[in-house]
Parts: sequence; structure tokens; C-alpha cells
Amino acid sequence: MARSSSENPITVYAAIAANLAIAIAKFVAAGFTGSSAMLAEGIHSVIDTGNEGLLLLGVHRSRKPPDERHPFGYGKEIYFWSLIVAILLFGIGGGLSVYEGWHALKNPEPLKEPIWNYVVLGIALLAEGASWVIALRQLLGGSRFEKRVFRAFRASKDPAVFVVVGEDTAALLGILVAFAGVYLSHRLQNPLIDGVASIVIGLILGAVALLLVYESHALVVGESAHPDLVRDVHAIAERDPAVRRARPPLTMQLAPERVLVNMDIDFRPELSTAELLGAIDRIEATVRERHPSVERIFLEVEAIRASWGGEERARADQERRPAARRRS
Repeated sequence: MARSSSENPITVYAAIAANLAIAIAKFVAAGFTGSSAMLAEGIHSVIDTGNEGLLLLGVHRSRKPPDERHPFGYGKEIYFWSLIVAILLFGIGGGLSVYEGWHALKNPEPLKEPIWNYVVLGIALLAEGASWVIALRQLLGGSRFEKRVFRAFRASKDPAVFVVVGEDTAALLGILVAFAGVYLSHRLQNPLIDGVASIVIGLILGAVALLLVYESHALVVGESAHPDLVRDVHAIAERDPAVRRARPPLTMQLAPERVLVNMDIDFRPELSTAELLGAIDRIEATVRERHPSVERIFLEVEAIRASWGGEERARADQERRPAARRRS
């Protein structure tokens, strides 16, 4: 299984290095040429660099161990900060790009020395492309159930991967739009095209940001684990010979590689206490072996325990408390 980017956020580091270098180059080119599309791209790269810094903050804070106030740990910190990143990308990145384009339309100025734009955009395309490939490989390599890119993006529970993929995709599209805007403005001697390109870049950023907001919001409020994991955990319980019926488990994604499972199981009434506890341990062991990301498991057996005597019920309660222990 591929390591989570929360453990080794190589995609974030690669994106920071690429965006920081590109931002400087874009601002230099915008200063020489007066291109609003290039200035919008420079703003975009600065916002992306800051966003990746916030993702690193989320990765760091998500590693804090559980405490009394947060018994399930701080894994959702990374989901919170990915939501902030998406909002900033929409509000600042997209908003400033649209504003700069609108300003260029109202006050058009001819481009100067467009060769600077072509050189910088070419370098940016290579750097952003390298960052995008690294992020995409991590996305597909860490996707256990999905192979297609968009489906893997939707299935990913790791913002340190899918946010970078989204940002880099927007950056690559923005570079192509900026190139087209600079080329057509210079070729047709029409500076208005450059302003339109800046607005289009802002709209691209806004669209990608909304998608990231949607994905991050779902994880912040308690999205379930991947459906294939849920189905497999249910099937593991149903196949156990001691189980009469298992209801579909309730799950929650606590962090990119941490899942909570709560399942209501009816065991066969003829089981002894030892057989029941053995079945519980067997189901837990199988689930954790098949799905190492399952950190906590809570099994409810109320339907059968209701038929036991008080002494037997209390003994079973005491013996199965370790069943909800954290995975070491």
C-alpha cells in the first residue's frame, strides 16, 4: 500500500518548490511585458505556494496524539485546512485574477517584449507538469479501488494529494490560457484578449476551488470510508460462522489512513461467552488484516446479550472492552 501523504507529503513539498520559483519568474515577466494574464498567473502561483504551506500545517497538526478533549485524535485537522485552502483559492486566487482581467479590459495597454512571457510560461509548464505528475502518481498509487483519474480524485481521502492535483491541474490550464492570451494579443495587436485570458484564468481557479471545497467539506463533516471498504467489512462479519446477521457498518474517515467502524451484529444465541468473545476477536483481526486503515472498531451485540443473565452480561461487557482499543 502506498504511504499516505500525511506521513510523507512529498507532493506538497514538490508543489511548493515549483510554485515559488514560478511565481518569481511570472512577476518578472509581467513587469517587463505588462501582461495582465501573466500577472494573474503570478498571483495564482503565490496563492498556491501559501496554500501548500497551509496543507503542511494541517499535516503537522493532524499527527498530534489523542487527548482527553479529542479522544479520536486530530486527524481531521488536515481536512479543515484543505477547506481553508480551497476557499482561499476561490476568493483570492480566482477573485484577483478576474479583477486584474477586468482592469485590463478597462485600461488596455499593448504588450511589450512578449518573448519574456513565452520563456517563463515554458519554464512554468515544465515545473508545474513535473509537480502534477508526482501528485498524480501518488493519487493513483494510493487509490486501492479506483484506476481512473477523476474517480481516484473523488475517492481519495488525502487532501495532501487531491488538493495538489486540483491546484496543479488549474495551474496547467491557466498556463495554456495565458499563453494563448499573450500570443493572440501580440499577434492581433489587441490587448483586450490578454484581459479576457486573465478573467478565464480566474474562472478556472474558481471552478477548481469549488470542487475542492465540495470534497474537503464532505470530509470535515464526517464522510464515510470508501464504499468498497464498507462492503468488505460487512461481508467479513456476515461470513463468520458465529454471526446470524450483521447490519451494514457505520464508518467515518478520521484521517487519510484512519477509519472508525461501528457495526451492529446479531450472534447466534447458542454461543457461550468464550465463543462469542472469540468470534469478536476473529472478526476484528480479519478486518484489520484486510484493511490496516481501520483504527477503531466498535461492535454492538445488544440483541443477543439481552437474552443473557445479568452476571453473564456483566462478565462479557468487562471482557470485550478491549474490542474497541486503538490499533497499535
